[in-house]
Amino acid sequence: MRSIQILSLAVVSALAFAPAAFAQDGDTASGKRFAVVGSATLLDTHSKPANGLDVDGGPAPTISASWLINDNWAVELWGAADKFNHRVKADGVGKVGTVEQQPIALSGQYHFGQADNVFRPFVGVGYYESNFSNEKIDGLSASGQHVGLDTAKGAIGTVGVDMNINSTWFARADARYMHSRPEVQVGGSGTGQDLKLDPWLVSFGVGARF
Repeated sequence: MRSIQILSLAVVSALAFAPAAFAQDGDTASGKRFAVVGSATLLDTHSKPANGLDVDGGPAPTISASWLINDNWAVELWGAADKFNHRVKADGVGKVGTVEQQPIALSGQYHFGQADNVFRPFVGVGYYESNFSNEKIDGLSASGQHVGLDTAKGAIGTVGVDMNINSTWFARADARYMHSRPEVQVGGSGTGQDLKLDPWLVSFGVGARF
C-alpha cells in the first residue's frame, strides 16, 4: 500500500510540474521524427481461456521505437524486453504448470492534437506475434507427453496518452489488446483446441523524442 501511495504522489507531482516545465522550454516537439519509450507492463489474460483452465498474467518490461511520419502519424515497433510468466491452473487441482511468452508488434498510430500539447491521446492498430516457451505443464496430457502452445499471432489495438514534460521527454500510459488464440500442442502436434487468452496489457513508461 505504501508503494502505491508513493507512486500516486509521484504521478500527481509530475502532472502538476509538467505544464510549467514545458511552457518554459524554448524548444519544440514539432518536427522530431523518432521516439523511444521504456515501460513497465502488466499483462492480464482472459479469465477462462478453456474449460477447467485458468492462465494468470504478470508484469514485464516493454520497449517501443517509433518513426513519426509527421506530427500526428507514426509507425511503432513494440515488444517485451523480457518474458511474461504465466501460471496455469486447473479447476479442483490448482497450479499445474507455467508458461512464458514474449510478444512483438508493428502498428500504425495516430496522435491527436499539436505536438507541443501537454496531453496527447493516441490510438493504434497493427499486427503482433507472441512466442511461447518454457512450457512446464504437468497432468494435462494423459500420455505424459509435452504440452505446449503454438505461436500466437493476429491483430493488436492500442489506446494511450502521452504527457509532454518538455520538448524531448514525455510520460506515457497506454493499454493494448491482443487477439490471442494459440493452439494447444501435445507431443509437438496440434490438437485443434485453442486457448482464448485475449490479453489486455496496461503500461506506464517514460519516453524521449529526437
